[in-house]
Amino acid sequence: MPRRKNEEQTCSFCGRSSSDAGLLLTGVDGSMICEDCARLAIGVFDQQHAEKATSKFSLAKAQLPKPNEIKEFLDQYVIGQDDAKKYLSVAVYNHYKRILQPKDKNETEIEKSNVILVGRTGTGKTLMARTIARKLNVPFAMVDATVLTEAGYVGEDVESLLVRLLQACDYDVESAQHGIVFIDEIDKISRKADNPSITRDVGGEGVQQGLLKLLEGSVVNVPPQGGRKHPEQKFIQMDTKNILFICGGAFDGIERKIALRLNRHVVGFEHGNSQQYDNDNLLQYIAPQDLKSFGLIPEIVGRLPILTHLDPLDKEALRRILVEPKNSIVRQYTKLFAMDGVKLEFADEALDLIVEKAMEYKLGARGLRAIVEAILIDDMYDIGSHIDSKQKLVIDRLYAGRQIERNYSGMR
Repeated sequence: MPRRKNEEQTCSFCGRSSSDAGLLLTGVDGSMICEDCARLAIGVFDQQHAEKATSKFSLAKAQLPKPNEIKEFLDQYVIGQDDAKKYLSVAVYNHYKRILQPKDKNETEIEKSNVILVGRTGTGKTLMARTIARKLNVPFAMVDATVLTEAGYVGEDVESLLVRLLQACDYDVESAQHGIVFIDEIDKISRKADNPSITRDVGGEGVQQGLLKLLEGSVVNVPPQGGRKHPEQKFIQMDTKNILFICGGAFDGIERKIALRLNRHVVGFEHGNSQQYDNDNLLQYIAPQDLKSFGLIPEIVGRLPILTHLDPLDKEALRRILVEPKNSIVRQYTKLFAMDGVKLEFADEALDLIVEKAMEYKLGARGLRAIVEAILIDDMYDIGSHIDSKQKLVIDRLYAGRQIERNYSGMR
């Protein structure tokens, strides 16, 4: 019903007149709302959205597995590396125990302990970090340090590490702030030279300096779509104090730094040192000063207080990796063939050959899959034509050797 010209306007929600409520907004049906009621409505909507937006981070202290439980879970997927598993299990347990502790200003503040894993390629660094994240059901992101550059140069900024973490949990900031970031190839951003020059080390020391604020814990403005391609976008603020950073790298050549510190030579005679060292695995003696000698700046080394190594894989370990884990390579390919109704089996001699080739060319655990792929590529291609369903396929040593020579010429 239309209002009369002399009739005073009132708020349809609280009933106050325009002289008491002030400015009134009119809707399409003639209803009106005052400023106070509009603010109250906004508050109700915000509260409703907050109640619906439940965080995916739901790890409770009672659900937090003990270090020995974490290691037992790792044992199902990672063969060997007991020392690295213990260090990593304790570090992760203490990190999330620190997060879940009751907030008390008078209590001792526990600093987070980031981890650095040193080991040859294919020894299980990435697999351990990913497996732990799956055990705890927390967001996990793996990034490659080789693509990072100092801000302002071609490449990715260090904040892109957090973008990957946000993407892993559908941009749930609260969950992302309790996740795990694995930075692979951390050795590739080592300082290029000890002596400063006129050229900037934008992919080495510059990246390390950019990582300092993330590792230590600070509030960072993260561009959700990448800062350089979309400069007009709004930033997301993330606090990294509860994000666990696990860094991994092969650090090829660091054995020489370790040998020099131990007053030893990797090749040669012993001189004036009665202590015996294992020259085949000098990584077990690694210390923070070796990382500094390799090219990591002291500030980075200090923010990665937990340092552990991964042992080189011997024949026995590679043989176990091939068949024992829940997601072993043999089980994966057996399942692939079973999907087409073909029963796949490997003779023990064929498995021994695969391990021998991986050891010969120092391919590590990743090399096992490449060799098995080379052996089975023709059979996988012939499934449905020459290989019928309900057929049994047995791989022996002679066939495996012939296939390797034919399809994996890079090994010769």
